[in-house]
Amino acid sequence: MSHLNNKDIQRSGIFKITLLIIFIFKLFPLPGQVSQSDSITTEKSEYINKLLDQDKKNAQIWWYGWLIGYSAATVGQGIVYFSTDNKSTKQDMALGAATTLLGAAGQLLAPLVPKTLSVKDSKDADNITSQFPNTLNYSEELLKEIAMREKKGRSWKMHALTGAVNISTGLITWLSFKRSVWDGVEIFAINTVVTELQIWTQPTRAIKDYKNYCIKYGSEYGPQASIPDKGWIVLVYPGGIKVELNF
Repeated sequence: MSHLNNKDIQRSGIFKITLLIIFIFKLFPLPGQVSQSDSITTEKSEYINKLLDQDKKNAQIWWYGWLIGYSAATVGQGIVYFSTDNKSTKQDMALGAATTLLGAAGQLLAPLVPKTLSVKDSKDADNITSQFPNTLNYSEELLKEIAMREKKGRSWKMHALTGAVNISTGLITWLSFKRSVWDGVEIFAINTVVTELQIWTQPTRAIKDYKNYCIKYGSEYGPQASIPDKGWIVLVYPGGIKVELNF
């Protein structure tokens, strides 16, 4: 009886030691594991920063190009307005300058590359601050923000908004300026060509880059999102214990 009790005690001791070793490995990863994690983080940072450099460059070229174009058109039409005595020309220049000024304002109010990030709903929002602009989380959120702005810039809402403005300019020319309906159609057509060109020349590379990044590193866009993290899982339940190693 005493012999059996000693065996039970030995088994209980071995079981406890085994559990202790498992939890030690769980809490304190091996140096190789830490090194691997650091390597993945470095790889992600280099990859996403490379994407950001190109996407920011494309976005800024488009943004500055259209801002300068709208600004120059506004100034040019203003000069023509003050230098002519022709009533119809004055009307066209005044309306045109107002339209291009609105376009320039739109560029200023909605840049593709944000100055600040709207990450209120992000799980990483607390980790992103102005004091740490070069963190991996910041880069991920910046790429995501650019991709979202590119997507919004190509949405039907943008076509509808510019279409409404263009229709208004045509109606003003026809009804308010008491010109022919064809003059109104001409103004509408010219403005539509310009605004549609602006929309369709907007870069969309960040949308693809962000999706590829998510797929590559297992985020919400990719099938890897369902793959569990590597490591030990210890489940204790009444009547037993279950140990799993995910890799």
